[in-house]
Amino acid sequence: MSAEREIDPRVLRLYDQYCHGAIDRREFLRRSAALTIGGISALTMATSMLPQYARAQTISFTDERIKAVYVEYPSPGGTSGTMRGYLVQPRGAGPFPAVLVIHENRGLNPHIEDVARRAAVAGFLALAPDGLAPIGGYPGNDDDGRAMQATLDQGKLRQDMINSARFLKSHELSNGKLGAVGFCWGGGMVNHLAVALGDDLDAGVPFYGPAAAPEDVSKIKAPLMIQYASNDERINAMWPAFEKALRQHNVDYTMHMYENTSHGFHNNSTPRYDEAAAKLAWERTIEFFRKHLA
Repeated sequence: MSAEREIDPRVLRLYDQYCHGAIDRREFLRRSAALTIGGISALTMATSMLPQYARAQTISFTDERIKAVYVEYPSPGGTSGTMRGYLVQPRGAGPFPAVLVIHENRGLNPHIEDVARRAAVAGFLALAPDGLAPIGGYPGNDDDGRAMQATLDQGKLRQDMINSARFLKSHELSNGKLGAVGFCWGGGMVNHLAVALGDDLDAGVPFYGPAAAPEDVSKIKAPLMIQYASNDERINAMWPAFEKALRQHNVDYTMHMYENTSHGFHNNSTPRYDEAAAKLAWERTIEFFRKHLA
């Protein structure tokens, strides 16, 4: 059952504005407090929307099925010339198919590290880069992380992600096949990687991410599995033009729309999480990567 169905839609809309930087945390809570539901302030409901990462962990960082380390690698043309990421490998000698796991607009938080561990448990060499690494790394909370990411030169940040993808593809434990999965900003980054890397990307799964520009779609060579939430007007408004361009240029794509879900439905650290949709979307993601990266 989805926890978000217990959240007033007005609070969900405010939370979406907060997550994407239109309002800050204080303004999100202030506006929510001004709403009443059954004569009661919605502040408690709003507070429940904030991430609870410790409770949301599904795979321990000490899980015996995986080995996780932080790695540093060169990133020419990026923010500082050096990047850092969370590299998780399945137990065994490898080589393994590789999957880049790309965070939202707030750096490498504990949820995305957990997703990288999930990918490794499924048999993939996973790298979750931290776009904030060149300026100190994820600061331990999403508010500061979001503010930090907003200060970065976006072109250099994208280059850091491209370099992360190339580092992973050529890693000694990689079989040379590269997939990418990302969420929100990271979903948009998967679409960007598909454009920028061409044949060097073998599969991409963007979750509710901004679409690639229609004029760039001809550069996409990788098959895409595009995951959308039905209650996500801002992102879904980009789909018709994106779909038209994908068809025009014969890109191999599948789109799944998850009914009665909101942006962020895969993230189990907030009430927007929809367990059934998240489970199905992740099963489809793993199956898609196994098909294209083996």
